[in-house]
Amino acid sequence: MSAPAPAQRKRVAILISGRGSNMTSLIAAAERGDYPAEIALVLSNRPDAGGLATARGRGISTVALDHKQFASRETFEAAMQSALDSHRIEIVCLAGFMRLLTPTFVERWSGKLVNIHPALLPSYKGLHTHERALADGVKIHGCSVHFVAPEMDAGPIIAQAAVPVLDDDTPDTLATRVLAREHQIYPMALRLVASGATRIENGRVLCAGVSTDADAALVSP
Repeated sequence: MSAPAPAQRKRVAILISGRGSNMTSLIAAAERGDYPAEIALVLSNRPDAGGLATARGRGISTVALDHKQFASRETFEAAMQSALDSHRIEIVCLAGFMRLLTPTFVERWSGKLVNIHPALLPSYKGLHTHERALADGVKIHGCSVHFVAPEMDAGPIIAQAAVPVLDDDTPDTLATRVLAREHQIYPMALRLVASGATRIENGRVLCAGVSTDADAALVSP
């Protein structure tokens, strides 16, 4: 028998632009009875995004807002905000959402807007993170979940995971290993945020009730 659901699960929207790989991991986590969040909406700026069909198949409401049909980012975000409001959304998770958000939107959702990035922030902001890591010859790479700030790929870091970089790695093989860790830490980070375990102090995220082995280390090679 599954554990009883938390009394007040946070209503979460996931924003996607494609197949929604991280979206699927969040949905799977939220289907567990003890998870403190429910996925109430999946919204995409691309009507053909594959993740929309996946979400509908799991019984989740979806909204497609083609950004090309809007005159500006502001009008697009106004429509997006209306959808979030109508679904009573409390937390927004970006999962491969390939649109830059305005500072106004980001500030409106401050502390409730979460993103995942395929690198160990603050290193390798932006695109092509795996190619750049390999070109620099780093030995450890990974992924980060963070609260969103107006600057791209910035904001207080909630969780990170690291993987070794192998001598024969390609961008694709490295991306595959990093993605597996993304699927692990994004649901964990959302659990912390939705349960109220996180707080931001002086630009850092502090997590209550989380124990960490201070001597644990990933060494490569």
